[in-house]
Amino acid sequence: MTQAVLPLAQPAPAEPILRVNNIEVIYDHVILVLKGVSLAVPEGGIVALLGANGAGKTTTLKAISNLLRAERGEVTKGSVEYQGRQVDALTPNDLVKMGVVQVMEGRHCFGHLTVEENLLTGAYTRRDGSAEIKKDLEMVYDYFPRLRERRSSQAGYTSGGEQQMVAIGRAMMSRPKLILLDEPSMGLAPQLVDEIFEIVHTLNQKEGVSFLLAEQNTMVALRYATFGYILENGRVVMEGEAGKLAENDDVKEFYLGMAGEDRKSFRDVKHYRRRKRWL
Repeated sequence: MTQAVLPLAQPAPAEPILRVNNIEVIYDHVILVLKGVSLAVPEGGIVALLGANGAGKTTTLKAISNLLRAERGEVTKGSVEYQGRQVDALTPNDLVKMGVVQVMEGRHCFGHLTVEENLLTGAYTRRDGSAEIKKDLEMVYDYFPRLRERRSSQAGYTSGGEQQMVAIGRAMMSRPKLILLDEPSMGLAPQLVDEIFEIVHTLNQKEGVSFLLAEQNTMVALRYATFGYILENGRVVMEGEAGKLAENDDVKEFYLGMAGEDRKSFRDVKHYRRRKRWL
């Protein structure tokens, strides 16, 4: 009598490093900005949060990093979980200590400080000694050789691309596990955009940092991300693997500027038609 062969047990899928559960955000107790947004970032992944200006991308990132209170905003429904722990009530400082860092839209360097002084501000929460901080500073300079050359220059007199490098390098100095990167391509030349995204990809692969990218440049973001969410009017209207989103006809037409032979004129492209088809 032959014995039945039991199938090998499959390992359970890893818990996402970040999970946003059906959150709603209101500003000034009146203005509803996010309407039931849910997303997940796998550990070691790059996830793109896509959409036009005003879609709710920045608000989503600020809801995760708890920066809404400074702008009279609040999460009124849903929850945010990091490494399986609900973190809605924590301060931004607490989140940085836990490994969650946001790189703000527009870079926001300290213009009167040197490049190196800006980078060192990223280590203010650390308590592991100056030797470890110096070691990580050298790591940042290895990833951003241009910053090594400009280390003594005032950050306010560097180029937009260099300031973006400073902002990402400053985030790396806190030894993050998750970086929320807001519009990294804004105001940069295409060549610099590719350089910044290549560095993000390298940090993800070599340092194991997870990224949630809020980005209007859909084509570039989907090239580097593994998964994507598309926001419109504060709602997720589409999600999927980055490669499949890039091949989706709706995404091609409305976000990549491409369409097939039956391409509609711009006058016929109505916002409500897109929403109806996607929902």
